This record gives sequence, C-alpha cells and structure tokens, in this order.
Amino acid sequence: MRLEGLEIFVTAPPPPGWGGRYWQIVRLTTEDGTTGIGEVYASGVGPEAMRAVIADVFDRHMKGENPENIELMRARAYSSGFTQRPDPTVMGAFSGLEIACWDILGKARERPVWALLGGRMNERVRAYTYLYPMEHHPVPEFWINADMAAEAAAALVAEGWTAVKFDPAGPYTLRGGHMPAMSDIATSEAFCRAIRAAVGSKADLLFGTHGQFTTGGAIRLAQAIAPFDPLWYEEPVPPDNVAAMAEVSRATSIPVAAGERLTTIAEFAPLLAAGLKICQPALGRVGGIWEAKKLSALAQAHNALMAPHLYAGPVEWAANVHLAVSIPNILMVEAIETAFHEDLVTGRPKVENGFVSAPEAPGLGIELNDAVAAAHPYTGDRLHLEMQEAPCDWQHGNAFGGGSVD
Repeated sequence: MRLEGLEIFVTAPPPPGWGGRYWQIVRLTTEDGTTGIGEVYASGVGPEAMRAVIADVFDRHMKGENPENIELMRARAYSSGFTQRPDPTVMGAFSGLEIACWDILGKARERPVWALLGGRMNERVRAYTYLYPMEHHPVPEFWINADMAAEAAAALVAEGWTAVKFDPAGPYTLRGGHMPAMSDIATSEAFCRAIRAAVGSKADLLFGTHGQFTTGGAIRLAQAIAPFDPLWYEEPVPPDNVAAMAEVSRATSIPVAAGERLTTIAEFAPLLAAGLKICQPALGRVGGIWEAKKLSALAQAHNALMAPHLYAGPVEWAANVHLAVSIPNILMVEAIETAFHEDLVTGRPKVENGFVSAPEAPGLGIELNDAVAAAHPYTGDRLHLEMQEAPCDWQHGNAFGGGSVD
C-alpha cells in the first residue's frame, strides 16, 4: 500500500465562525483507492501559500511511501532542508497529512485509530467547551460582561458540561508580553467570581490568556483569580519563554497549561521540565497523532496531564478523541459543537452529557462531505487567527472576542 494522491480543501465556517476563519483539510489516496482525511491547524502564512507547503511536504517526503511508516516520514519532514528543529509551517503541513495516514491505516485494518495506538484506555473522555454568547446575548458586550458569562456557564452545566473556558484578560495583541491593565485584572476577577457562583462545584473554570503577559503581570493576575480555584492558567506568558513559564508556575497554585502554539516534543520537553502541568497540543500542528502520543508519555513521566486543544474543524476534533481514548493521562478534550462541524463530516464524535465516547468505526470514523466543503470555500486574504497591532488600552478597557470572525 503506497500513498499516491493528495487533495486540499480550504473551508470557511459561516459566521460567527467558531473554529477560525478557515479550516485546512487534506485527503490522501493510496494506490489501491483507500482514502484518509486530516487537518492542518492555523499557520503563519495564508491558505494559498499553505497549499504549496502541504503539497511540497507530501511530494517530497510522503508520496510513494507506505502510510505505515509514520516515524520515517516524520523524520524526513523534521529534517528537511538540514533543519532538524521545530518548524510550525512544515510540521503543521505534515501533521494534517500524518492524521490522514492514520485514517487510512485504520480503514485498511477495519479498526478505529485508537486501536492502533495501544488500544482503548478510556471508554469515554471528559470534554470542555468555550463560553460563547447565548442567542439573547449582545455582542461585543458579552466578552466583557461577567453576568452574561455566568449565565452561559450555568446553561452549559445544565447540559452536562463539567468544565468551561473563558479569557477576559485583555487584548489579543502582538505586543506581548505586556503588563495587564488594572481594568483587565478587575474584569478577570469578576468573571471568575460570577462563574464560580453560577456553577458552584459542578464545573471547573479554565482561564485562558493567549500568552499575553510579562512574568510579573501574569503573577499579579494569578493572585487575583486564584481564590476562585481555576483548574488551569492557560499560556500566562509567551509559550517559548521557558524561564518565565517556570517562574509563573512556581508563583501560583493554579496549574499552568500551554501547547496550542507548540510544535513537536522538542518544544514541550523544556516546558515540562520547567513546571508545565497540562499539555494542550493542537494535533494539526504538533506533528500529528503519533507525536502527540509520544508527548503523552513524556508528560506522564513529568506527572503532567494532556488536554488536546481545538480551535479548528471536525477532523482535528476526531483525531483528538482517538488520541484521548488511548492514553492514561488524559484530562479532557476541547470541543466545539456547531451545526457546521456536524454538516462538514459524517460520523463526527458527539459530546453527550459532557463526555465523548470512544468511536467504533474504522479509521477516524468520519468522512468529508465534499458538497458542503465546496459550498463554503474560503475566499478572503486574512489568516485563520490574527493578533491586533494596537497595544493594551489603559483607559477604556480591553476585550478578546472569543476568536469570532469579524
């Protein structure tokens, strides 16, 4: 069985665009006609440039190869051009292609992907969701209104969710790290207080920051929210600053989490040694399913947990679920439940009462709906996610709009 064909789909979810401006989905075909799909997470170049990178990685390192040879193809991509170091664009392209290989292997063996990763460790996996506006909540007010956030959290808990994530800590700015404004600290404290009061002990609070702060600023913010016992403090400082992450981890009782922007175990290893407690790999960037499986073992050796990140489409979601089913140190998986996620693929694993069950169908258990993908092409020129150039606003307050398409 050899890899032969590649198709690339760049699909735009309809507004408000939960999951990003576009999703980059790949389909591989073997010489015997078996197909597999994967997903490339956001990169620092636009989708047309990324198409060329994906095609180059496939043609150069994977075409004609047996899809079983994951480790070999990974080594080729990682070493390409005499690099042998993490490259988020090259490894992002490889990640989506690698996920598609696992889908092919599972279909060829008529077994779900988790069965090829060491088997089923978990019958079901805990899921969490981001706090999005309810239908009657005005936007953009929702993103800075603690009472609305608390109402949304209580509604989710009533549906069975046991953890909710939110990030009211200020601007999503390329001028990081910065010292948080006092208004942002006050807003963050108000969110934690209101949401904790609304959910009580029925749900964990997951506090995100997108790596926005200086070391001292992150510690100040942690002191303000710690009384409400968040389960994690996500990316309090830029994730490549190992010393800063270590200092924040030592200064707070809140477990520090990170990983959405990291590529390969080479970037996670020093953070785990520095005190990272929860790893949040994006499987469409970290190197794929096998790299994340290796990361789980590395994390286990550091007594750390795994919580795969999701700000993407339903293919990366399915890959996250198969990984989570197979590992002992899974904490939870991030979920985005929208009608478009449901329409784009068939067989998508669903969250029920706050948990997702181990899939039973071969491969990832999903198939791309080509008609839906074709009906929603991305035609813009912006990136999947973008940071603002404006600095922190010290006078009028700040807001992060939940990654919604503007």
